[in-house]
Amino acid sequence: MIITIDGPAAAGKGTLATALSKKYELAYFDTGMVYRAVGLEMVLTGVSVDDETTAEKYAQNLTFEKMSELSKHPDFRSNVGAQAASKVSALPKVRAALLKMQQDFALNPVFADGTPAKGAVYDGRDTGTVVCPSADIKFFVTANPEVRAMRRYKEFVAKGIKTSLEKVLGEIKERDKRDSERASAPLKAAPDAICLDTSEMNAQEEIAAADVFVQNFLFKNSR
Repeated sequence: MIITIDGPAAAGKGTLATALSKKYELAYFDTGMVYRAVGLEMVLTGVSVDDETTAEKYAQNLTFEKMSELSKHPDFRSNVGAQAASKVSALPKVRAALLKMQQDFALNPVFADGTPAKGAVYDGRDTGTVVCPSADIKFFVTANPEVRAMRRYKEFVAKGIKTSLEKVLGEIKERDKRDSERASAPLKAAPDAICLDTSEMNAQEEIAAADVFVQNFLFKNSR
């Protein structure tokens, strides 16, 4: 079973993907990690994240091992990593270079320890439209910018990262604009995606709402 979960930053994709992957024993692929890895590597080597030629080379040479190593850097999950990822993900050559890696995972999904899995949950922005257009279940998770900014702000505060709610909201809106207007694989819901607005949902409500659709799918395919 392949499940894709797309949507803008801080909409609740990761929370849902983690819950579903654990409940149904599926591998979890956060596709944002591949872009964070490329973006952070460029930042660490002093290369502009707007340099598409170099970004393409980094993307072509990215491996799961290298991505795992970069994920240990403190800026991988910080705002630095997020902004770098957003910028390199807008580069068509980077997306093309990383597409095969993402698609191949659906053919042979594995857990973090390398053991085979019976399916996968994808978390990203174009997994239902580009990476896995034939996925069994597609979700598009969203929430209004103010709610998403508050969620991200609280995450930063909890990690001891100094910022302001106003700055986070501005960055959320800027990233939304960049993601939705990029020429290559713009952020949008797949025609057959199940749309969930989590603006007034807590994590448990979001998971319960999505799980109804997963259960329905399993029931229909068990007969």
